[in-house]
Amino acid sequence: QVQLAESGGGLVQAGGSLRLSCAASGRSFSSYTMAWFRQAPGKEREFVGFCWSGGTTDYADSVKGRFTMSRDDAKNTVYLQMNSLKPEDTAAYYCAAQRRGRVDDSNAYDYWGQGTQVTVSS
Repeated sequence: QVQLAESGGGLVQAGGSLRLSCAASGRSFSSYTMAWFRQAPGKEREFVGFCWSGGTTDYADSVKGRFTMSRDDAKNTVYLQMNSLKPEDTAAYYCAAQRRGRVDDSNAYDYWGQGTQVTVSS
């Protein structure tokens, strides 16, 4: 069992930066693939990026070059550094954990946090 808790969301102007954190409790955090998803009002949940247990990352095209994921297994925490934010990045951001499965498919994730709101003003 893994419990996830996101933090770091807020209101930022376009072009600004935020860093989200996701703290995990439970065992074997380092063995999980971690991911970030986001969901804007009236839209489906959208894949943002993932980080394998070895540290390899990849991202959705919409955030590639602007967002960076990292993980600190000693702290059971994964981060999402978001730079050059745009109003279209406004959404609730969720971290998720899985043992196996397609990394960009939200249905493949077993554990989810409650989400943190990111609002980017123009």
